[in-house]
Amino acid sequence: MASLLLRGAFFFFGRLLLSLCLFRIWPLSAQSLTPLPRPACVLFRSYFTASLYAKLVEPEERLCRVEILSFYNHVVKKVWLQQARIGISLYDVTGEGYLREMDLENYILELLPSLCQLSQLEPSFHVFYVCTAVRKFFFFLDPLRAGRVRITDILASTYLDSLLELRESQTTEAQLASNWFSHQSAMRVYGSYLQLDEDRNGMLTRAELSRYGNGTLTDVFLDRVFQECTTYDREMDYKSYLDFVLAMEDKYEPQALAYLFRILDVGGRGRLTPLTIKYFYDSLEERLRSSGYTPPTFNDILNEIFDMVKPANPNYITLDDLLRSGKGDTVVSVLTDLQGFWAHENREMLMSELPDEAEL
Repeated sequence: MASLLLRGAFFFFGRLLLSLCLFRIWPLSAQSLTPLPRPACVLFRSYFTASLYAKLVEPEERLCRVEILSFYNHVVKKVWLQQARIGISLYDVTGEGYLREMDLENYILELLPSLCQLSQLEPSFHVFYVCTAVRKFFFFLDPLRAGRVRITDILASTYLDSLLELRESQTTEAQLASNWFSHQSAMRVYGSYLQLDEDRNGMLTRAELSRYGNGTLTDVFLDRVFQECTTYDREMDYKSYLDFVLAMEDKYEPQALAYLFRILDVGGRGRLTPLTIKYFYDSLEERLRSSGYTPPTFNDILNEIFDMVKPANPNYITLDDLLRSGKGDTVVSVLTDLQGFWAHENREMLMSELPDEAEL
């Protein structure tokens, strides 16, 4: 019943848009809706409230009119969200507004046949694809690791949008490459896991993970990854690897920074002291010297980090400090990754090599 009402709303507003175009009622004003039949007004009243009207009207619009396209796009988005809510709520087996990991796995698995961009997936890869897709939702929407995510959070995020975009046949290669849920992205991540797994036991040792990326992660950072992250007998499974990849590829996201901060927080006290920073910098300095590079002094690096972050307490840096500064990803890269350190040290030269906008 609810689905039929939503479908009716979509077609109703589609016809409304066409009518307004034909009769040149453009943009939309409150008077434009008065001739509508009373049943339609009652049924679709929630789609054009006074508060929505106030949000959509442009400040410079002297006649207080709303552009019909803005209104129509809002309705389409609202109908889509309600349809998605109905569809995903079918998998809420507890009826509490949450999806557990297995619930979301079932939802995505049954969604696969409708995603034309995933038609090339081999059936044998479906289980790994679903694991890869579900991990994105849980890493970012379940930071406390409660084992469940709220349906409202799923709908409010852009992740479900990105997944359902794979229904579209007209999608560029660039869009697919940047979409975590695409066939190309899933194969890239899973392929990197297989390449690192030298002994083919389905798990990664510390030595195998050290070859991640370009093999530029410091030894101390790798040690801390295996101390803090969920591992099995000192080896990392695919789910833990997905968490690691999501954190490393999206360091600027709050959830990723929280994951990485836990690794940097050697004392477990929620703060990075100069002693903690020196612990990580010593490992980086060793890599720099072995590469024939004379590293900057620790005091220079320490002062630069504190100047970037500007912590509330001048004696240590907290996760909130990193998030507030907007430099958390840079700090993590400088302390843990030789390549990240090089990029930061040579940022001015790299910026000068970028083409000038005027030349484009």
